[in-house]
Amino acid sequence: MTKSQPPQETSAPQENSPPQPRTPPESAVPASPGPSMGRLVGVDLARALAVFGMYVVHIGPPLSATDGVASWIRYLADGHSSVLFATLAGFSLMLIAGRREPKTGLAGRQAKARITIRAVVLLALGTAMAMEYGGVIILGFYGVYFLLALPLVRLRARTLAITAAALALVTPQLAFALNSLLTESVRQSINAYDPLHRLSDVGVLDLLLTGFYPALTWMSFVIAGMALGRLDLSSGTVQRRLAALGATLTVTAYGMSLLLAGKDALRSMAEDGPSSGSSGSLPLDSGSAPLDGGSFPDMPASSLLTAGPHSGTTFDIIGSVGVAILLIVGATVAMDRLPRLRRLATPVIAVGTMSLTAYVGHFIAQSALSLPAGTSTQQSWVPLLMFILGATLFAAIWSRSFRRGPLEYLLNAATKPTKHIR
Repeated sequence: MTKSQPPQETSAPQENSPPQPRTPPESAVPASPGPSMGRLVGVDLARALAVFGMYVVHIGPPLSATDGVASWIRYLADGHSSVLFATLAGFSLMLIAGRREPKTGLAGRQAKARITIRAVVLLALGTAMAMEYGGVIILGFYGVYFLLALPLVRLRARTLAITAAALALVTPQLAFALNSLLTESVRQSINAYDPLHRLSDVGVLDLLLTGFYPALTWMSFVIAGMALGRLDLSSGTVQRRLAALGATLTVTAYGMSLLLAGKDALRSMAEDGPSSGSSGSLPLDSGSAPLDGGSFPDMPASSLLTAGPHSGTTFDIIGSVGVAILLIVGATVAMDRLPRLRRLATPVIAVGTMSLTAYVGHFIAQSALSLPAGTSTQQSWVPLLMFILGATLFAAIWSRSFRRGPLEYLLNAATKPTKHIR
């Protein structure tokens, strides 16, 4: 991981079912359905897991300082949490543009206007945060994703899935070729005329090609999420097919990478440390990627065979989409079929309903408390656990009185003028 209200799907309440958490219909990072959409509470849970995964990367000890179960938690969080965020961002676009059927006419124009406003707000907020925290802030990239996705919001699930697959197969190689041609002098010339780069060191070139989450390769995740948004996740048949698809993508991508790049490829990618391309006062993505999200700096062509976090390769994209699908479907099935677990998970689900607030808040709190990021200086899991508990407690208390989180409320207010579009 909030606006003028779109029509929402409803599901009939069941007797003795636990109360549904209050959930904003469209969250910026990313969104969830309203309280009547009980079947999609699992999406909120998945969003909360993405938030906590980002906490692990930004606050927890690095992979080199962990072992056993902790090592696997850290490895799964590296890269996969931000991919899950991006996938859910695509899902949220469908909540705005029309879940099962795309909105048309006046409703369609208003939906596109809401998406555009969100994109601009997220780009502005991301740029402001990048001025303080560096290029690891994903919000500005979200703004670009939303703008690029506008022409696709009326496509069907099958078309969106094919588009995502095609981009996953083509864009990593294209990014590698473009970066090979992009000399330092060319970069400097482009950045010299880029007002965004002068403000935060995260300019248009970073947003599209050379940053931590470049749109060229990361749009595959967003479009895959858009395809998921057009499906009926409450259907058992759809759930089984998606689970099989997610498992197949994960095993095939990482298995092929291991065969082609060697058995140490995945782990070495996670242990080598951050890209030198990041900037800011806190190295908040430390330990998660030797590559700058697809920029392939000074890397041989053989790097295209790896599948490490943030490597931006075809294997990484396909495998990460598979993991994201499994998490989203798994959370949906668990919340649908295990009402007692859903009741117990209500405070965690509340974090997912205000993921923008939880995401921005952890940067501000980390900076205010002068906590070290996930570098070699951070050896304890205690700060991470305190952040998770703090976010859960805040979200649980806030959601008792308010439908949206603080930042989600402001984002919703920014989109209200769209109701005047005719």
